[in-house]
Amino acid sequence: METPTARWRRLLPRTPGRWAAAVAALAVLVGGGTWTAVADDGPPAVQREDRMLRPGGVPIDTSYFTAGGSGKRPAVLIGHGFGGSKNDVRAQAEKLAADGYAVLTWSARGFGRSGGAISLNDPDGEVKDVSGLIDWLAKRPEVELDKKGDPRVGLTGASYGGAVSLLAAGHDQRVDAIAPVITYWNLADALFPDGVFKKLWAGIFVTSGGGCEKFEKRLCEMYERVAVSGKPDAAATKLLTERSPSAVADRIKVPSLLLQGQSDSLFPLGHADAMQKAVSANGAPVSVDWISGGHDGGDNETPRVEGRVGAWFDRYLKEETGTDTGPAFRVTRTGGIDSTDGAALKRGASSDTYPGLRSGGREIPLGEGTKTFRNPAGSAPPAISAVPGVGGGLSQLSSLGVGLSLDFPGQFGRFESAPLATSVHVTGTPTARVTVKATDGRDAVLFGKVYDVSPDGRQQVLPSQLVAPYRITPDQQGKPIELALPAVDHEFDAGHRMRLVFSATDLGYASPAEPATYTVTADGPLTVPTAPAVTTAAATLPWWTWGLPAAALAIAAALLLTARRRTATPAPDLALADVPLQISGLSKKYAKSVDRYAVRELSFRVEKGQVLGLLGPNGAGKTTTLRMLMGLITPDEGEIRVFGQAIRPGAPVLSRVGAFVEGAGFLPHLSGRANLDLYWQATGRPAEDAYIDEALEIAGLGDALARAVRTYSQGMRQRLAIAQAMLGMPDLLILDEPTNGLDPPQIREMRDVMIRYAAGGRTVIVSSHLLSEVEQSCTHLVVMDRGRLVQAGPVAEITGSGDMILVTTAEEVSEPLAEKVASLPGVGSAVRLDDGRGLLVRLDGATTARLVADLVRLDVPVTGVGPHRRLEDAFLTLISGGAA
Repeated sequence: METPTARWRRLLPRTPGRWAAAVAALAVLVGGGTWTAVADDGPPAVQREDRMLRPGGVPIDTSYFTAGGSGKRPAVLIGHGFGGSKNDVRAQAEKLAADGYAVLTWSARGFGRSGGAISLNDPDGEVKDVSGLIDWLAKRPEVELDKKGDPRVGLTGASYGGAVSLLAAGHDQRVDAIAPVITYWNLADALFPDGVFKKLWAGIFVTSGGGCEKFEKRLCEMYERVAVSGKPDAAATKLLTERSPSAVADRIKVPSLLLQGQSDSLFPLGHADAMQKAVSANGAPVSVDWISGGHDGGDNETPRVEGRVGAWFDRYLKEETGTDTGPAFRVTRTGGIDSTDGAALKRGASSDTYPGLRSGGREIPLGEGTKTFRNPAGSAPPAISAVPGVGGGLSQLSSLGVGLSLDFPGQFGRFESAPLATSVHVTGTPTARVTVKATDGRDAVLFGKVYDVSPDGRQQVLPSQLVAPYRITPDQQGKPIELALPAVDHEFDAGHRMRLVFSATDLGYASPAEPATYTVTADGPLTVPTAPAVTTAAATLPWWTWGLPAAALAIAAALLLTARRRTATPAPDLALADVPLQISGLSKKYAKSVDRYAVRELSFRVEKGQVLGLLGPNGAGKTTTLRMLMGLITPDEGEIRVFGQAIRPGAPVLSRVGAFVEGAGFLPHLSGRANLDLYWQATGRPAEDAYIDEALEIAGLGDALARAVRTYSQGMRQRLAIAQAMLGMPDLLILDEPTNGLDPPQIREMRDVMIRYAAGGRTVIVSSHLLSEVEQSCTHLVVMDRGRLVQAGPVAEITGSGDMILVTTAEEVSEPLAEKVASLPGVGSAVRLDDGRGLLVRLDGATTARLVADLVRLDVPVTGVGPHRRLEDAFLTLISGGAA
């Protein structure tokens, strides 16, 4: 039987360009809105109609997408994320339309061009708008109906748009299938988990919405009230709960694909677990998918996610019963990293049934005893776990064995297991039974986490950078209670230990300002879920390369400043106190190799005011060198000194180093300025030390700072990332491929940024493959090949040998005169410079003295003669083993 998609493709006119133009003209004649042909060739053409609708009495900006053909088709509504608009989901809408759906997108109240105030998916506001949009779809002649006024319709969307998908399914029985992505079940539980205020995310929520004045008045009042008190009240919890999908849990009875993020401290995996339990209890089909990314960043697996959503709708809207909708449960796992190239492997694991969060519990004995620690006055400095917007990068690191979380001495208690005899893969929520007491009969606010500790005890990583907050009231204190830790998917290797930590503070949450003393006693083992039915796919996915987000890398350096100091750090070398960088005998072997080196016996020195270009072919050891320089990996031999201080993880001198690595992790709906402010706040350093205005002046972003980052061009994002690396005006700035993806004007602007920064006496190290840019922007070079130093020195010295001579002149050289020079004996060629005031002459037997004599004889107004060779020529000569 012919499918609807195949029928529409067959009926599509052979001249889609003319057909689309005719439809557009007809739409204008009948006043039906604005039609745009998204594609005028290829199968099938997609058209978009933009119009302002008033489904709930408020103007709502919509776009309607359809492809050719006269057949009936199901409809799909796609909601956008908080702070966004309908434009954010246009690409997905076009794909679904081309696949045979009528697709409607809209900007929610208070966003984009839509009117009204943000009311956080109020049933009488945003949810009512969705029902009005379904009414509009029911009147479209091309939309398939189940009955009059009831279109065949599905909803999807991420975050805010995912929540309205769930709410619409609970409030409007016409919804036939949903696929919410990284969203919440109960917004009160998300922002006030266990009665603890998630202050950093709540503030971002309000800011990305445009400020408190953009919200419904009582929501604004509620936020300000809780933000001042630092503790949610019953009225705030009730208000957010009423606007959450959990309020209509018993009425969501449609097939539901639930995609939740592992890198998500805003809406963690427990929200999807609650959704699954509720919808399954109503008898509807449910599948759960734990994706790699989330609100904290990381890889949101967009192509795979959109493909699975499309298959879900094919099965439950088109009723294509042969469609594979995937397993009941799937989780993306990350593991395996090469320390020299950063390649990470992602693969899927799945089971035919949803395991929940406590399947296959295994008891891990912990050290006994009672731990006593304090909540400091003002709850500062706070411990650090997830940092909204960049935690995804840190989360990926945690799955690969790199830890960047921070607890302060005296502010936490810990309980540790013995080394694990075998590896343990935790999938779900670990639990622990403890007894807690607080001084003076107050609430105890704690933050629980489980670290993965290396066999030598020197390295601990926090899976997915997640913590669980607890408010333990006086009536709960003094007796054993069970506490649930964050739900994660993480492999603990054999020989590693599990470390259960309870901290009195956390950067993302509000802790009591009053000082207090807490005691915590472990009353039993740590129980970890192993989900034995979940099996990893036999065939792995392709390798994907990824770069550390600039924010994650910079935060790593900042956090490590206050980490515990290593006692073996060498004494400062006072003779190098003014030298930005000296590397001596640096060597690093490849992982698990005894004789293969990524870097070998590397030595060079960088002075103040230099812009140093680090050059070398792929595999030369540049990235490994930079990682050792930033304290991310430890050299096997040799040392690195920055201003005389030896580099070690946590070395104080790292505060004088700024770093940018390709792929900055910014919150797209915040302005450029807000992103920088948030980043600096996360470092815990004083605001006056940021020198934000100075960094921004050098980066040259101008008025763009007030705009949302999602509106930035690639060049603007690169400059914002470099401005972030410049915060604090570090004396040494490290830039890895800062011009990647930029067009020529943007590359020129980036060159100027580097030159301006170094002009103040600071030092810049830039690694780049664009040799022409390095030649124009750098004062000095270090050339590496196969891990070794090939040559180091000023650019002029490295390029200043060979048979190419630069002749500069007082006047412009005419083309006929250039031809005369080219015809001289012993001259291979002569080419005018771009401005005409000079020549590039290639000698072919003649000497420089002979050339000068001939130029004088021809009355060439010579002002200078010297050797010239392009950096590209010099570079190729050096790495090929030839003489420089």
